[in-house]
Amino acid sequence: MIPFLGFSQTKDPRYQPKPYVEIKHPEWSKNATIYEVNIRQYTKEGTFKAFEKHLPRLKKMGVDILWLMPIHPIGEEHRKGKLGSYYSVKDFKGVNPDFGTLKDFKSLVNKIHSMGMYVIIDWVGNHSAWDNPLTKEHPDWYTKSREGNFQPTPWYDWDDVIDFDYNNPDFREYMTGALKYWVKEANIDGYRCDVAGFIPVDFWENAREEMVEIKPIFMLAEWESRDLYKKSFDMTYSWTLWDKLKLATTGGKGANALYEYMAHDVGSFPLDSYRMLFTDNHDKNSWEGNQYSNFGKGLETAMVFCSTANGMPLVYSGQEAGLDRSLEFFEKDEIVWKDYKFYGMYQKLFNLKHKNQALWNGKAGGEMIRVTNNQMSDVLSFYREKNSDAVLSIFNFSDKSLATSVDTRYYYGQYRELFSGKIFNINTEKTIINLKPWEYLVLVKN
Repeated sequence: MIPFLGFSQTKDPRYQPKPYVEIKHPEWSKNATIYEVNIRQYTKEGTFKAFEKHLPRLKKMGVDILWLMPIHPIGEEHRKGKLGSYYSVKDFKGVNPDFGTLKDFKSLVNKIHSMGMYVIIDWVGNHSAWDNPLTKEHPDWYTKSREGNFQPTPWYDWDDVIDFDYNNPDFREYMTGALKYWVKEANIDGYRCDVAGFIPVDFWENAREEMVEIKPIFMLAEWESRDLYKKSFDMTYSWTLWDKLKLATTGGKGANALYEYMAHDVGSFPLDSYRMLFTDNHDKNSWEGNQYSNFGKGLETAMVFCSTANGMPLVYSGQEAGLDRSLEFFEKDEIVWKDYKFYGMYQKLFNLKHKNQALWNGKAGGEMIRVTNNQMSDVLSFYREKNSDAVLSIFNFSDKSLATSVDTRYYYGQYRELFSGKIFNINTEKTIINLKPWEYLVLVKN
């Protein structure tokens, strides 16, 4: 929001603004990007060692945080498919033998660190596999049905897992210790936490406090709410934006579909909260179609939007190579690495994010300021500025060619378009820009 510029008379502490976010983000996360790794499907071998060969390419693309889907052994009882779900964990301190050994995993973490990148692993704290040893050692750590039996998480069809009971202090101590184990043992940099909102906030707050005593960590919640930012998570999912982008593209609603999201992002989320922006991830890809079916001709427009709006852009495994199908979730289904259709695009966007403070994360970046135009139903434009850096982004969310008059009265200067290199000298209150269908412009102030 635009800061207060007047002079305050009151010294009463009750009326002084207080930052909501109390945690300290790792310094390296302020301009970071993130990439989700599906180890099983990434290579023919489906192992940590085989994935290591892709690290130089990902580093060159501009990836900073590698999020590995669950690395733990998968339950066999009530397993879905031949290989089962990664999210049915049989041992929270073990490594899935299909992926390799603990030594292999540590080697991968060390390699990632040596290249100046960071690694977080997927944590499934809400439930376990039916045959996790905890079911026999500590059956009281689970919720029970009315008949006194183990049960899947209520209201969901997650038949291959059973629900934990966070009212048990001993279980909380165990789970916190398991989280600390991987930080100590493998030197990981944090976690992506599955269905984080189903787990009490006070558990997360304490767990983070204990982990931070070991090293600075980064925490990503698979959830979308403000309460998690205060003392536990650096970043949450922006599920809402994905829905709105789908409406704006294949839903035919155009830019109109996005304004409510933009208003809420600026007006309701804490200043230093990180939001993860995406056009694909394993959930969407597995159960709701692929990136092309979801966004159609507006896919690239949506991708660029997610890389310049407020938040951290995510790329899912194979997305940069034009992944055009839903990967099998319970079976082997190797990604086809072909023409790397979006690799160069992401490389330019991520390079810009690293260098241009306007696009940094949380309070380190610039607020999204609405820039009006005469095609508001179809064309969305916004401006971000921080210190001496500024970016003006313009998106045509329609299949029409539009002569667009953009209100540039406050944004005079010379800009270079990120992809074409074309120079725009903005020196009038209204700037006419002819946009092709689905065209996007990322104007970087010189």
